[in-house]
Amino acid sequence: MDSLPELVGTVHIILGPYRGNPIALYMRQDGSTCQISPRIYPWNRTVGVGDTPNRAAADFENKWKETDLAEDMYTGPHWEGGIKPEKPKPVPPPKPAVPPAKAEVKQEGKTSSSESATTPDSPQPIAKAEDPAS
Repeated sequence: MDSLPELVGTVHIILGPYRGNPIALYMRQDGSTCQISPRIYPWNRTVGVGDTPNRAAADFENKWKETDLAEDMYTGPHWEGGIKPEKPKPVPPPKPAVPPAKAEVKQEGKTSSSESATTPDSPQPIAKAEDPAS
């Protein structure tokens, strides 16, 4: 059974010097999907869809901004009932990958030079001092 539409907000469209009546925004839930849209033609083509009312509201706002109306021709949407549009979290940009061949060459160069050089803390070769033949 389909749920009844629930009033969740309004949008005011301004035509010239006149501010029109508010256009109601209704939400309908079908299982795990929420749909928010006005019921008046031609605005009913804009439908926000999401798995929660807040995500559907954010989707509606994004699609509403893509309509043929300029930003100074409308105010809103104004949400009621505690709906706060939930914007998706920004994805951090990927870190640049270091080529593995250059990284290995640098590491090999460091290990070979550190093995050949002796540090003051490392023990000196004792084999020559204890060799009775010399």
